[in-house]
Amino acid sequence: MSRGLILAIESSCDETAAAVVERGRHTLSSVVASQIATHARYGGVVPELASREHLRAVVPVVRAALGQAGIGLADLDAIAVTSGPGLAGALLVGITYAKALAFAAGLPLIAINHLEGHIHAVLLNEREAMRAAELGTPVTDSDDEAALALVVSGGHTHLYLARPTDGAWHYSLVGRTLDDAAGEAYDKVAKLLGLGYPGGPWIDALALHGNPHAVPFAFSQIKTKLHLAGKAPRTKAAKTAPIADLDPHFLFSFSGIKTAVLRYVELHNLRPEAESRREALFTGPEAPERPTIDDALATCDPQTLDLIASFQHAVVGDLMKKTFAAAEALDARRVLVTGGVAANRELRSRFTVEGAARGVPISFPTLALSTDNAAMIAAAAWPRFVEGEFAGQDLSADPSLALGG
Repeated sequence: MSRGLILAIESSCDETAAAVVERGRHTLSSVVASQIATHARYGGVVPELASREHLRAVVPVVRAALGQAGIGLADLDAIAVTSGPGLAGALLVGITYAKALAFAAGLPLIAINHLEGHIHAVLLNEREAMRAAELGTPVTDSDDEAALALVVSGGHTHLYLARPTDGAWHYSLVGRTLDDAAGEAYDKVAKLLGLGYPGGPWIDALALHGNPHAVPFAFSQIKTKLHLAGKAPRTKAAKTAPIADLDPHFLFSFSGIKTAVLRYVELHNLRPEAESRREALFTGPEAPERPTIDDALATCDPQTLDLIASFQHAVVGDLMKKTFAAAEALDARRVLVTGGVAANRELRSRFTVEGAARGVPISFPTLALSTDNAAMIAAAAWPRFVEGEFAGQDLSADPSLALGG
């Protein structure tokens, strides 16, 4: 009898990952090769360098995943791979290798949307928790109930209504960002303040030491642009999903708060301090090999810490406001929060408290499953394997691949 083993490969951005998952609910191995050290000096991901690093890492990472699982290619039932959205060159590395493996081993190939993978990161975590508690292998509760999913990361801020039907999942787009993703705003603000990349963990840790109400950031209501006549604005985010029919109350925009932070820095003459801080702590000749939070704290004055805390408080507040408003409007009885920003300490705490007050259960992936990984891709592939939804050898990268409608 088939064990239902799926090898998945994820290479959509700056992490090369491979994992083996059994029947979408039990992770046998999960290996991730990070490129943070490569891109940190530039303050963001450089696509050409990302593709090069994927080429170097993909073969040893897949071998390591198979080795940790204690299996060979002959034991697999299928190979899954992220086909989009993401960086074109990075995606192609994973796709090309997955296609070669599938062809050589005579295995079916399954194409997975990266955003769907993030949603299944939460579901995989729930299934494994049930398995560890010995509640029985069939998954019922979490896989039979619709949920509102907030996918929030460096490249995405999307709201989806996820519905299971006969084991398959269907997604309806509810809301999304019109410009920067929340994680992208974190990275850009961190760079502006002279902090390292990725910026989210630095801001989250330093925010503990500031006053979140010191700087009154606010998000204005997004209104329909009359001159667009219902068409999507020409933003990079608009390429991945339509917005004309979405409720403006569930749309996000983070470019404004990023600009507000810039204006605050300029008005209070914080830029010279930020530049000297970055050189001293991250890029200068005397910079420590691995800067710590204590190192960063030593270079931050109280005004900067208040700015950081206020920025995070405002962003998390906006994410909460629109997510819970959408859950109420759609009568969603549970909320899934996933993606790299789901690892944020304040976000997890405030969403959990608000969910408890509203009687709406909130689920997060583990910290390891929050950031890009291949286990979530394998988990999302299992329902497609059961339904026989396989990709052909003509599969290619789709950097702007949309999920749902």
